[in-house]
Amino acid sequence: MSSDSQEKNAEVLGELDRELRQFTGLGTSFFRAAAARVGMTVSDVQVLDFLDSAGPMTAGQLADLTGLTTGAITGMINRLEEAGLVSRMRDPNDGRRVIVFLVGGKGEMHKIGPLFASLESAWDDIAAQYDVEQIDFLVKFLKQSNGAIRNEIFQLREAPSNAEEIYSAPLGDLESGRLVVSGTYRLILRTSDALDQLYQTHFEGSLPDVKVKDGVVTIRYPRRLWILGQQRVTEVMLNTAIPWQIVIQGGASEINAELAKLNLDALEVKGGGSIISLDLPTPSSVVPIRISAGASMITVRRPAGVAARAHLKGWGSSFVFDDQTFSDVGNDVRLQSQGYEATAPRYDIEITSSGSMVTITSG
Repeated sequence: MSSDSQEKNAEVLGELDRELRQFTGLGTSFFRAAAARVGMTVSDVQVLDFLDSAGPMTAGQLADLTGLTTGAITGMINRLEEAGLVSRMRDPNDGRRVIVFLVGGKGEMHKIGPLFASLESAWDDIAAQYDVEQIDFLVKFLKQSNGAIRNEIFQLREAPSNAEEIYSAPLGDLESGRLVVSGTYRLILRTSDALDQLYQTHFEGSLPDVKVKDGVVTIRYPRRLWILGQQRVTEVMLNTAIPWQIVIQGGASEINAELAKLNLDALEVKGGGSIISLDLPTPSSVVPIRISAGASMITVRRPAGVAARAHLKGWGSSFVFDDQTFSDVGNDVRLQSQGYEATAPRYDIEITSSGSMVTITSG
């Protein structure tokens, strides 16, 4: 491509970006003007338009699109329902979900309808200037643009105002730590004796909500992202200067915990997953390990010479405990290493879920 063509291409793309931003801004102004005309709030009109154009939605979906909190959207829906503009019903396919849908025939809707009808008529006049293939191309472009905007809304709502909080927190005079991770797709846990912070994190994909209080580090992804299946990678480095309790929940697809230097008090994995790999440190007491997450492969490794007891309550097509191998086992298998009762620092491992291959080994 010649330099002239490159400059022309950049010029056209720049003009497209400006027009799209203006289109988005004018849309916001239109909602403001429409709300003022009918004596409603902008958010009220937005919700009614979403339900009219996209069909029934859950309160959570409406909260995502409007940028309101779940509490605020619930209050709005209550108010619109009292006015007879919307109604709610249980999702016939999932009784846990409540669907919000539009109710026509009210005076307020008769006021709002013509405002959008006038705009739609103007769009129809513009579209009449193009053939079917051109309109089809434009529809595809707008669908992809709307998807990009939704993604940016999610990103803006999930990103903390102070990015430093998401990466680390001071150790201070804390004597213990607790890590709780919910809803990640892939989790990597590591330790460092050179870390001067309580913890450090690195994220790929959508950002979670991160809170730190009194040594408790909570990393929680919105439940909607669990359902959507977006790939979210969470990497956490823990300070080895203090003992830690670790809780992983929400069905991480892959968990890789390299905890060789950590002072571990307890570890629990809850929710389904595909691969769970735990490299445990030398314990300083009796440390409980609880796994209630179904997975295709569960591997628990402990240092050589460390005693362990295993209680398999679920089912496994293959179960390996040190030098013993079993096939098609489950429902209450109890094994322990030699000298378990006489050894104080040891692991008490309980697996209540099912796994195609469960391996508990040392070395």
